[in-house]
Amino acid sequence: MMESRVTRKCHARFGERNEETHQPQGWKVRFVPTPLSPLLANIALHGMENIIKQYATTLLGNKRDNQKALTLVRYADDFVILHEDLGVVRECQQIILKWLNGIGLELSVEKTRIAHTLSGAYPGLDFLGFNIRQYPVGKYQSGKNTHGRKLGFKTIIKPSHKKVKAHLEKVARIIDAHKGAPQEALISRLNPVIRGWAKYYSGVCSKETYSKLDHLLYQKLRRWANSRHPNKSESWVVNKYWRTIEDRHWAFADKGMVLTRHSDTPIVRHVKVRGEASPYNGDLPYWGARMGKHPEIPKAVSLSLKKQKGKCAHCGLTFKPGDLWEVDHIIPLVQGGQKGYDNLQLLHRHCHDIKTKSDLEGMHDQHPVTEEPCEVKVSRTVLKTSSHGDVIA
Repeated sequence: MMESRVTRKCHARFGERNEETHQPQGWKVRFVPTPLSPLLANIALHGMENIIKQYATTLLGNKRDNQKALTLVRYADDFVILHEDLGVVRECQQIILKWLNGIGLELSVEKTRIAHTLSGAYPGLDFLGFNIRQYPVGKYQSGKNTHGRKLGFKTIIKPSHKKVKAHLEKVARIIDAHKGAPQEALISRLNPVIRGWAKYYSGVCSKETYSKLDHLLYQKLRRWANSRHPNKSESWVVNKYWRTIEDRHWAFADKGMVLTRHSDTPIVRHVKVRGEASPYNGDLPYWGARMGKHPEIPKAVSLSLKKQKGKCAHCGLTFKPGDLWEVDHIIPLVQGGQKGYDNLQLLHRHCHDIKTKSDLEGMHDQHPVTEEPCEVKVSRTVLKTSSHGDVIA
């Protein structure tokens, strides 16, 4: 297994300045590795997978099996090469180096590593903030290959230690910045950070990490609370900042605001992308239905997508990545509609505008503006000829 990052060579000028005059004495030109932007990386590195697949066909054995055994996974300028033979991995590294040099790119030396996913001093790899590693297990927990044979290990994906540490440091900075702020201000600042981070890792084995982070966060909040009241007892501080809300004890809450815990986020197993499917390959129904399972999509949107099979309830067109959508009440609340999920639908933003306009016009039709009847005689407001002549009837 090899993980690496691609960088590009840029010309940069560096000069030495005289200590007395501070004027440049001369300039030197050298190459400086700089990271690629995600968009440029996708454009420049398109085709990297193909050269690895072509190399796989030159290996001994069945070409189809060799292509399946050799895997390259790339996201922007980060990529991983997987194969059971170390020699094949090293050969792939040389092929990638040669291919990158041809387009003015190179591998990042600091971030290129060859390791085993099961054994060695540092097994596994970190990719996109996730730690991917194989753990030896017994026969009852062992993973299986495509033929049903037990492998003796289990592949487990967790949040990487580096990202856990970075998240904890960010939380600590927020707490330090709110030493004199009200409790509700601290909660409102922490909640989106905790919720967003936990949702990103909700598709892997993160429960143990969530519990550890909740414990460390509690310790930091205790220090924050104690520092605000150095002359108060521990029990007084606890009763002031922590509450019992329904069946949850030790809830950091104030004025109706409750701190979100990492462990409040449910684990939802990630559904693997089918084959070489891409949001841009025209398979819109697949991606419309798949987006309903995305952990970062709100529940109302997710349920509506599944119910509508990935299509807009107004125009019938399939949603695709990048579309602007809005949740709409099928029966408007002002017309007696309910707030439950059964009364929700997902529409394109422009379709929502059209539907809202139609709802408003329907309200005006149901309640037309009429003239007041004649107060003198409600039954008739026009002149009518009677037997006594033209008088008011």
